[in-house]
Amino acid sequence: MLFNSRVFILAFLPVALSLYLAAARLGRRAAMLWLLAVSLVFYAWWKPLCLPLLLGSIGTNFLCGRMMLRAPRRRLWLVAGLVFNFALLGVFKYAGLFGVAGIVLPLGISFFTFQQVMFLVDTWRGELGAAPFLDYACFIAFFPHLISGPIVRPGHILPQFAALRPWAGLRARVAEGAELFLLGLAKKMVLADGLARFADPGFAAAARHDPLSLVEAWVALLAYALQIYFDFSGYSDMAIGLARMFGISFPVNFASPYKADNISLFWRRWNITLSFFLRDYLYIPLGGNRRGEARRIANLLITMLLGGLWHGAAWRFLLWGGLHGVYLVLHGWAGRLRLRLPVRLGWALTLFCVLLAWVPFRAAGFGAAMAFYKGLFGGNGVVLPALLVQAAPWLGHVARAVPVLPYLGDARTLSLPQAVLMLALGWWIALAWPNTQEMTRGRRHAALVASVAFSLQALFFAPAAVPFLYFQF
Repeated sequence: MLFNSRVFILAFLPVALSLYLAAARLGRRAAMLWLLAVSLVFYAWWKPLCLPLLLGSIGTNFLCGRMMLRAPRRRLWLVAGLVFNFALLGVFKYAGLFGVAGIVLPLGISFFTFQQVMFLVDTWRGELGAAPFLDYACFIAFFPHLISGPIVRPGHILPQFAALRPWAGLRARVAEGAELFLLGLAKKMVLADGLARFADPGFAAAARHDPLSLVEAWVALLAYALQIYFDFSGYSDMAIGLARMFGISFPVNFASPYKADNISLFWRRWNITLSFFLRDYLYIPLGGNRRGEARRIANLLITMLLGGLWHGAAWRFLLWGGLHGVYLVLHGWAGRLRLRLPVRLGWALTLFCVLLAWVPFRAAGFGAAMAFYKGLFGGNGVVLPALLVQAAPWLGHVARAVPVLPYLGDARTLSLPQAVLMLALGWWIALAWPNTQEMTRGRRHAALVASVAFSLQALFFAPAAVPFLYFQF
């Protein structure tokens, strides 16, 4: 079930929230049982056959955690739990890398597996005590973050479930949560889905190895960079808002990453919960920067390569993660040499590098990425619509006139001005506006008023809800 679908907004959410509050009159346990039940229905809506996998994963990890608290050989149970979780990922997500076909990828398996890895490690470290099974099951299956995060630490959420008071501060909580949800909905349905119209044709052309021109390639790349940002940032806002309605607080997952003036800061602002997971549960346990420069570089590259592989069983994700690993290594060297760029230049360089890395992330494969890079750097020439060249004849000295740009939008005469206006709006919001958490109440209201009509139009008149990009990860 999609957050941006009519069935979720008009049926599932009102029923889930109203009966959750009704159950809370009978006590916290009744509310938690209802919350678990609706979360399992939410997950099974897509493919009921995957529900036993989720339940089996929850039960096995809970048992391993409980045995770590009771049994003398705690490390043995930690290893058993980790092997179980990574075996699930290996079978269902990464078997394709080795030529095994036909295995269905269960929704959210990366996210709920990482949640349980954190639970096992934190329990082994002595940071968690014994939690009731119902609380633990709700922590994993809670529908606002089950499919695509945020990746929430057990020490942050389990105490909230233990002290849950569904009716406390209800009016203000639901108002705030609904506001965040609607802002996230607008990011997804108005901005991300609108920008996809200009990103998809260019990358599809590269997949066919068609000669993508410089303008078409840059429009597609700039559009995709905004699409994935507004898509996942919008999902995170919706998840935070939904959790808030039910009395649970989620951490912020995005903080204006495209404003970052260095690559390290970008990763402290982009998918923040994943970045913290990779740092605290992979980079630091590998040794971090405590064992010399060579080991630091190796640890950083391993972390980013695995972070890329986490997104999918494809070499293009490894390339994306590897590029960011190299960026972070170079940034570390620059810091040690005390090489500091002016803020604006550092921002421009960071954004340029991030954009270049999005190419393999989005491309259909390595060959498609190389074809896209060729267009991006002018290898296929520069073409512009004939009407534009006629209006500004000097453009004829740098570009070839064609009737329309075939790989831009819907290949109409107005596709280029539409793309420019859409990109200008998207980048203005990403770079000039405060992010959702930084907005004042007045700005939030203004953003809602500006977007609500477009969101309603997309909700009721689109033929079907468009899945979130991170559902595939």
